[in-house]
Amino acid sequence: MGIMQFWSQSDWVIHSVAILLGAMSLLSWAIIGSRFFSQLKINRSIEAAFDAFWGAPNLERGLQSIREKDASGIFSGMAETAVHVAKMHAQQKEKTIGGVISSSEVLTRSLRNYMLHAQARNESGLTLLASVGSTSPFIGLFGTVWGIYHALVGLAGATQVVLDKVAGPVGEALIMTAAGLFVAIPAVLAYNALNRANRLMGTYLDGFAYDLHSFLTTGSRYALAKAA
Repeated sequence: MGIMQFWSQSDWVIHSVAILLGAMSLLSWAIIGSRFFSQLKINRSIEAAFDAFWGAPNLERGLQSIREKDASGIFSGMAETAVHVAKMHAQQKEKTIGGVISSSEVLTRSLRNYMLHAQARNESGLTLLASVGSTSPFIGLFGTVWGIYHALVGLAGATQVVLDKVAGPVGEALIMTAAGLFVAIPAVLAYNALNRANRLMGTYLDGFAYDLHSFLTTGSRYALAKAA
């Protein structure tokens, strides 16, 4: 009854603010759910994907193994891109102008471009979460201010102000502030968690790119020390 009473006595401005906050909450929770679910799968498959690739008897088998183990497709895509670029450069080395560029430089450039695009894909949705987290409290505050103004206008001309007539509308207007915080807090927490996950993913990508570059240019892999 409280929510229905609040809704019935509010005007179109409060209705618009409430609908906007509801839409922002739905969008942010959709992003949070999908991103955290995919991130969980990635975290579970990273080590298995690396072990499958480097433990394969040959390069072709390694590409097949990492495709099977990599839930995200990011690391298998990097491996396939690096192998394809290395093979194409070797085949066209004497036929094109680009052949004068060393294989190390060509491979470095292709891996860098792949990492930039992969990180851009990983950051999809974060801008919306940051926007929701930073703007929804102010949208809710605007709804509160407007609701209080609407309540005071309703008291205009009254010869006597009764507390229960003011407390109800003002308290209902303050619901908008709580709604704004309810929308903002999960978005901010999810943004921070996903941003940290993206930085960690970037570290894995950088390490894997270094290993691939070493393997495809020198034929050996420089093992990276794992942090304790």
